[in-house]
Amino acid sequence: MSASGKASAKVTTATLRAMKARGERITALTAYDHLFAALLDRAGVDVILVGDSVATVVQGRDTTVPVTMEQMVYHCELVGRAVQRALVVGDLPFLSYQVSVEDALRNAGRLLKEGLAEAVKLEGGVEFAPTVRRLVEAGIPVMGHLGLTPQSIHQFGSYKARGQDDAEQQRILDGARSLRDAGAFALVLEKVPANLGALVAAAVDIPVIGIGAGPQVDGQILVTHDMLGLFEGFRPRFARRYLELAQEVTGAVSRYCDDVRGGTFPSADESY
Repeated sequence: MSASGKASAKVTTATLRAMKARGERITALTAYDHLFAALLDRAGVDVILVGDSVATVVQGRDTTVPVTMEQMVYHCELVGRAVQRALVVGDLPFLSYQVSVEDALRNAGRLLKEGLAEAVKLEGGVEFAPTVRRLVEAGIPVMGHLGLTPQSIHQFGSYKARGQDDAEQQRILDGARSLRDAGAFALVLEKVPANLGALVAAAVDIPVIGIGAGPQVDGQILVTHDMLGLFEGFRPRFARRYLELAQEVTGAVSRYCDDVRGGTFPSADESY
């Protein structure tokens, strides 16, 4: 059993499809290391994404663009060894799949073989349907990503919500259907109006996992460092904070420094 009391049966792509069919909400969070992955898994999270968001919340970068394939393999492997129940999905980083289908196949295979991921995620819609189809034919489960796609931030020019006009809403809907038809088992929908989130979730029979896409999608994902209040670089409107760990950690470290400097740590009970 998980900490939340749910059964501990292994989550697979088929599990997620069945959850959507039954109307059960899917929970997903990000992890980049062994410790956090184990904690999320024990708590009962359904999907753990090893996201290229590692760039901003771990590496201190401004965008996800600089993350390398080697770094993603490394972080996936740390997470993969820790997880027993959740489905582990690894992000394909920028330019690891956009150049050619052959590159995509090779790099996605690395995330599974070396990184111990059980599926991969890539950004983009209709234009990447052939890539998704080839990966699926090779036995690699693929999760899509539509709406705000952070790897394209230099093209967008900002992190503003996507799908604000009829034309872009239609492109997102078309992208969702094309990814579904190509064999994607699920997709992430980021930072779009709630009514569009509902439309996309109703338009496809694969799970639509939202991040800033409203409550009527099939599940939710957040960056764990946002949800726990660890990352203070910016605070997305869609990221509910369940803790303020940055403040807690700063306070604890300050008290530790005071105790060491004041000679009260270690005590007799903490000495040999």
